[in-house]
Amino acid sequence: MNRNVFETIDTFRDINILVIGEALLDTYLKGNSERLCREAPVPVVDILDREDVPGGAANTAVNIRSLGGNVRFLSVIGNDIEATLLLRALEEKGVATDTVLVDSERRTLAKQRIVSDGQMMLRFDQGSTHPLDAQAENAILAMLPDLFHQSNGVVISDYGYGIITPRILEALIALQQKDPHVIVADSKYLPKFQDLGVTAIKPNYKEAVELLGLPARTTQQERLDQIAEHGERLIEICNTQIAAITLDCDGSLVFECGQPLYRTYARCAPHSQAAGAGDTFVGGLALALAAGVHTATAAEIASAASSVVVEKPGTVSCHADELKNFFFGDEKFVNNAFSVAARLASMRRDGRKIVFTNGVFDILHSGHVSYLSQAKAFGDVLIVGINTDESVRRLKGSSRPINPLEDRAQVLAALSSVDLIIPFGADTPKELIKTIKPDVYVKGGDYTLETLPEAPVVQKLGGEVRILSYLDDRSTTGMIERIRKVYVKTDQHAS
Repeated sequence: MNRNVFETIDTFRDINILVIGEALLDTYLKGNSERLCREAPVPVVDILDREDVPGGAANTAVNIRSLGGNVRFLSVIGNDIEATLLLRALEEKGVATDTVLVDSERRTLAKQRIVSDGQMMLRFDQGSTHPLDAQAENAILAMLPDLFHQSNGVVISDYGYGIITPRILEALIALQQKDPHVIVADSKYLPKFQDLGVTAIKPNYKEAVELLGLPARTTQQERLDQIAEHGERLIEICNTQIAAITLDCDGSLVFECGQPLYRTYARCAPHSQAAGAGDTFVGGLALALAAGVHTATAAEIASAASSVVVEKPGTVSCHADELKNFFFGDEKFVNNAFSVAARLASMRRDGRKIVFTNGVFDILHSGHVSYLSQAKAFGDVLIVGINTDESVRRLKGSSRPINPLEDRAQVLAALSSVDLIIPFGADTPKELIKTIKPDVYVKGGDYTLETLPEAPVVQKLGGEVRILSYLDDRSTTGMIERIRKVYVKTDQHAS
């Protein structure tokens, strides 16, 4: 990653995001059900609590604000009780409502859920879904230029309920051509944004296969293989730079022009009833891209934020502190091999496949990120052995490492592909391998099976050795050398 994730999250306070799309009110009526109705054989729910929260594009705006960003929300709602409740809920979440326009001819979009003992029983939907009338459309068009120019990035949250009209889309295209912004589009109708020049799109699996004209698959591996094979077509179809396909508990697959496929790994709560995790993903992705980080880093942040919300019931948001805790509060760093062995024992009882790799990881770059993502794909748990500072100096000279062990481990921990990190002080991880007994040992393409000293140890333990393809011009040494050349030229020029 090109910047510490912790630092990136802190920069969100300086980022301004414009969200445009349909505002929804999500209402949860919660209670107990202990009897059947006399009029019909249906359960009676005694309502004990009511919760009104922003949904749809409004939830995306709330998530951006919760993650620390500054947000303006441009939408149109009705003049009804649902509108009053929605505006109140937005203000309580810190989202300004002065750009949420009221149209008395429309009915506010609302979803009302009946929940009993933690189980959703029924959902009622209401609201206007036809395109805006001329008056509301003109009001949006009048406000759009200033809001666009004041922002660092734009999120289009298009549910197809009439807010993004052809005229509004034309206005966005004209603004983007004059002043290019980071734009993230989340829509069931992504091809209509072909001429906008969006930075990233975020279809879910169902939306992706529909766009690709492919049949839906059911198993995890089938879905992953299918999208991995055809995902690049989404970039062509939608004329975008980045396509991030969310796969629920399977994380996401991220395609970028000229870059290797990247995967994030989700921490999905079983039987989650969370709503709007996709809104959270979009909000995190937009903030991170607008902050200027590498696409892989942005995807990790977005995936982590959505993983936080799926562990909660209802329509919720991810806060910046929760996001930080996700990356750095999950005890990925293990000080000794025996502790990690104890953890692995329970994982193996669950039938999980253990993958191991090792390295210095001094300055984490795109080659490392791609390599670790590929390594994780060979199993269920990825353990990374990381050289101690002393062993790095023996192997690479007194000028290395550039970053101490604690910093290197912290950056590694920010990757969703990495499950556990363990330091080792020997020149090779042979003894560590004997303790871990990995099912798969992965190394980069600068090795062969014959030149890899750990290979016989892995094979003797019944494990498999995988050598990944070598990525040209992707090395820490090369990066350091390029930096030195730049500074030498700068010093010479200054003198």
